[in-house]
This record gives sequence, structure tokens and C-alpha cells, in this order.
Amino acid sequence: MIKLHHLNDSRSQRILWLLGEMGCEFELVPYQRMETRYAPPELKKIHPLGKSPVLEDGTRIIAESGAIIEYLATTYGNGKFTPAPDTDDYWRYRHFMHYAEGSAMLPLMLAMYTGVLGEAAAPLQPRIFSEIENHFSYLESELIGRGFIVGDHLTGADIQITFVLEAANTNGLLAPYPNLQRYLKAMQARPGYLAALERGGQYAYGPK
Repeated sequence: MIKLHHLNDSRSQRILWLLGEMGCEFELVPYQRMETRYAPPELKKIHPLGKSPVLEDGTRIIAESGAIIEYLATTYGNGKFTPAPDTDDYWRYRHFMHYAEGSAMLPLMLAMYTGVLGEAAAPLQPRIFSEIENHFSYLESELIGRGFIVGDHLTGADIQITFVLEAANTNGLLAPYPNLQRYLKAMQARPGYLAALERGGQYAYGPK
């Protein structure tokens, strides 16, 4: 059986959501953040990085939310969560699967980490926030007239992008972007998403 090592308020909520959409049976192994907000050391027993999510499926141990999403979609998705190969939608899907963490999430992380520096971060903040505006303006335009980031149904790319928007929304950064707000509300209203909230418990980045 699939086993998900799940840390509260983390990217592993993505995997809970996908499993909820798939209706897969799985074992949930929960972990709680320490007072420092770091992951507990027990996760290092599962994977050397000590991060979450980590998926176990038989002898396979897979880390990184994007890799886990692609593994589950390929192995158990029956073609529902990935566009057909060698189509335009497939390559759009691959773009957003990588873009979410490779580009869009970076300035949000920089804003979070430099935020603890106070005035010392002032020289960096204009650049950081200009990059946030750059990426979120891009996503806003890509969702004009779209219910999903790719095609006409949910894919792993939606699950990747939604976490980025949740992280931004927690800090009020989606206010200038009506398409992103609409899209996020629609994703958070899906039955599979709500099932993940019920299974995983309190989630700081959930619906506001």
C-alpha cells in the first residue's frame, strides 16, 4: 500500500490532494513541525534530506512533490492527470510542473527568509517583489478564460501551481490578481481538495 509521510503546513498537502482526487487507498504517516517551524528529525529516517513529502510504494521511496505527483499520475492516474504525450497540452503541463518550484516559488521563499532580517533586507526587497509581480502577472495572464492551467480538466500542474498561490495568498499577495483569486477558490472547493483537508487536519494555507 502507498504510504505518505506528511508534514503539516507543507508541500505534502499537494500529495494528499492528488490522492484524494484519485480515490487511492493509502496510509498517512503524520509529522508535526517543531517550534522552529522546521521538520522533525524523524523524517531523516525516511529520506536523507529530512523533508516532506516522501512517498513509499513498496520498495520505492520518492521525495520532491513534483516527482511524487508525476509518479502517482503515471502509475495510478489512468491518464486522467497528465495530458496525452507529444501534444501541445503535454508540453504546457511539463512547463508548469517545473515552473511552479523552479521559478514561481523562489521569490516567495526569498521574501520569507529576508523578512526576518528587518532593515538589513531593504536593499534586496525591491528586486524580490518585482520578481513576485513578474511571475504573478504572468500566471494571471495565463489563466484568462481558463478553468485549469492546462486543458479542460485537473492535472498535476494545477496541484503544483495551487500551493504557490496558497503561499502567496497567506501574505495577501494575490489581491491585485482576480484570475488567480478565482482559480484558487475553485481549486480549494474541489471535493478531492476538501477530502485532503479532512484527512490531513489543520492546514495554514487553506481556504480563507
